[in-house]
Amino acid sequence: MWIADNWKDYEVLDTSNGEKCERWGDYILVRPDPQVIWNTPHTHPAWKQKNGHYHRSSKGGGEWEFFHLPKEWSIHYRKLTFHLKPFSFKHTGLFPEQAVNWDWCAGKIQQAGRRIKVLNLFAYTGGATLSAAAAGASVTHVDASKGMVTWAKENASASGLFDAPIRWLVDDCVKFVEREIRRGNTYDGIIMDPPSYGRGPKGEIWKIEDNLFPFIELCTKLLAEDAVFFLINSYTTGLQPAVLSYMMNTAITPKWGGRVEASEIGLPVTESGLVLPCGASGRWCL
Repeated sequence: MWIADNWKDYEVLDTSNGEKCERWGDYILVRPDPQVIWNTPHTHPAWKQKNGHYHRSSKGGGEWEFFHLPKEWSIHYRKLTFHLKPFSFKHTGLFPEQAVNWDWCAGKIQQAGRRIKVLNLFAYTGGATLSAAAAGASVTHVDASKGMVTWAKENASASGLFDAPIRWLVDDCVKFVEREIRRGNTYDGIIMDPPSYGRGPKGEIWKIEDNLFPFIELCTKLLAEDAVFFLINSYTTGLQPAVLSYMMNTAITPKWGGRVEASEIGLPVTESGLVLPCGASGRWCL
C-alpha cells in the first residue's frame, strides 16, 4: 500500500462505526467513511472535541453540524497551501491521501532533468497541479466545474504559484482530449482522477465502468514518445489495483515499454497505528 504519511497539518486520529475523526490544521472533523466497517471504542479524546460533524441521512446525502468552525481555513503540505471549506456531501475540497501521488509525480518531474508538460484531468481543486508546478512542470489543469477551477486558482495563489505555467480550463475532459489530439499536442505526463459518475458542462455523461478504458486509450494519443509518467486514481468500488494495472499494461506498455505498478493508497491512523484504505492508484513510468 502507498501511504500518505508526510503530512504535518492533517491527521486521521481515529476510526469507528462508519466514521473517521480527522485533524485539519487546528480543527477536528468527523465524517462518514464507507471503508470503516468496524466498531471500536471512541478512546481518542478528539471525538468529543469536534468542530464539525457530517451526519449521513438514511435517505441519501446528509448535512453538517458545526461547533465553532470557520467558514474557511487553510492547511499546508510541504510548500503548498490549500483553502478548505466544508461543502455538500461531506467534502472539504482536499483529498489528503493523494499526497502520496503528488510526491511520486513530483519526483518523476524533477528526475527528468528537463521541462515536463503535464496534463491533469478531472483536476478538482488542484493538489496534483500545484505539486507538479512546484516541481518545475508546466501544467494544463482541466475540470468540468467552474467552481473547482476557481478554487484551484485560489490554492495556486496561496501557494505562491500564481505566475507558474499553469493553463486553467473549464471543460469536459473527453472533449478536451479529443481536441488536443486534433491539434497535435502531446504531454510528458498525464494524471487523471475520474469520478464514478459525472456530467460535463454541456450535460455529457461519464460512467466509469463504460468509459474509463476507452478514455485511457484515447489519452495515450497525447503521450509524447519520451513520456515520463501516467497516473490513474480511482475511488470506485470494483476498480481494484489489479484492474488499473491490467488496463494500463494493455493500453500503454506495448508502445512505450516501461513498467506499471498499482496499489491501494491509504492514510495512517494515529490511535490504532493501522492504515485506512482510501482508494486505488495505477502508475506507469519508464
